[in-house]
Amino acid sequence: MSTSAKLPYIKKVGHRGDITVWIVDGSYIRGHIDEEFTNFGQHYAFIYIPLNEFWIDREAVHDETRFFIDHLLVEHRLMAKGVPYDKALVEADREERKERRRAGDVSRFTHHGEELPDAKGVHERLWKKLENGVSVWIVNGRLVRSVFDIDFTEGGHDHVYEFVPENEVWIDDAIEEPERGYVLLHELHEHNRMAQGWPYNKAHEESSRLESRCRHHPDELHDALAAEGWE
Repeated sequence: MSTSAKLPYIKKVGHRGDITVWIVDGSYIRGHIDEEFTNFGQHYAFIYIPLNEFWIDREAVHDETRFFIDHLLVEHRLMAKGVPYDKALVEADREERKERRRAGDVSRFTHHGEELPDAKGVHERLWKKLENGVSVWIVNGRLVRSVFDIDFTEGGHDHVYEFVPENEVWIDDAIEEPERGYVLLHELHEHNRMAQGWPYNKAHEESSRLESRCRHHPDELHDALAAEGWE
């Protein structure tokens, strides 16, 4: 961490006009400020971010910073004019998607657009196969966002995303190792409740509460995971 920076700031990576772009400790933010903080954010979507700052989570592997900055520039500009978040997000996603295509992610993954993407192609490694038949995979989050869903964040499973194969839970490789257990707990709990017929909103809210509790009480994480079949 920079000697001049304090949590959650890690390092300053540049400016876009009068906006300062920071790499931040997303794990710290999710554990102490906002469990729902994702890969990046700006003031009008996350009020605790200063007005003239962009926050981008520190990534474990693939560099997506330029995509996220392009997204934030559009989102921030539109919301500053009073455009609702949902509408600003659509336009920001459109700009980000253009940049991802220019980078060649989509072309490489679909053989220049001649094939449909294969979900198994984003698998990095099998983390574990559970006794209930669920396979937990670490996946290439950059490819998932470029090819399947630009808003994919942290993790997901087959009951939420149509492109995730049956009985699979995906954990984004952008999440650093110390934080993966909390994301895993959220996704397994949500998956298991939705498999029982719970609607997404109810399952997600309960999973978020459970994840938040374990972030504040990490000694409970092992038992909470065991209750979801992780043994």
